[in-house]
Amino acid sequence: MEKEVTTPEYYPLSLNALVNACNQKSNREPVVDYDEDTVYDAVNRLREKKFSLMVTGSGRVNKYQQRISETLNLGRRESAVLCTLLLRSAQTLGEIKDRSERMFAFADLAETEKVLEKLAEWPGGGLVKKLVRQPGQKEARFAHLLSGEPSVDSAVESVAAAPGGRVAQLEHDLGLLRSEFDDLKRRFEALEAQLN
Repeated sequence: MEKEVTTPEYYPLSLNALVNACNQKSNREPVVDYDEDTVYDAVNRLREKKFSLMVTGSGRVNKYQQRISETLNLGRRESAVLCTLLLRSAQTLGEIKDRSERMFAFADLAETEKVLEKLAEWPGGGLVKKLVRQPGQKEARFAHLLSGEPSVDSAVESVAAAPGGRVAQLEHDLGLLRSEFDDLKRRFEALEAQLN
């Protein structure tokens, strides 16, 4: 979905290009290292669901196109949001707006939120879900539902991996260390008082 919009001159993708796209190090969460067999198996399973199509043309290699947009009848805005969630896991409204910019430029957060609400109420079952705000988070996150219900643990892990999430985790860890240090200090002072 991403490559169709951002690099149309190289689209559709050969299996090798698809492997490289899956294993891209930037704009991905989690970063993965799939081999060709894994990607080939996945693209065939997507073909069974009518989410991808193999194109045989005049070239020497088969190429693959996404069909999620057509199969689910998604517009450009919906495709951009869903793709962003597929690439980066659970995200805040602002992150979705900013990170989908290369595929669709939303005017503001309200427009992005309307698209998320539309995807949450998608006919045949919602495609996204607003997650409950977790401790240490300032905002709720949204996650896609294409691979089932997101677990709270995976949502928390993706937040911890985000720059703001790392700060919250560090603050939490620092609080625990301070508490342990204060406890050790009290115990040391009590021991020192007994020896004097």
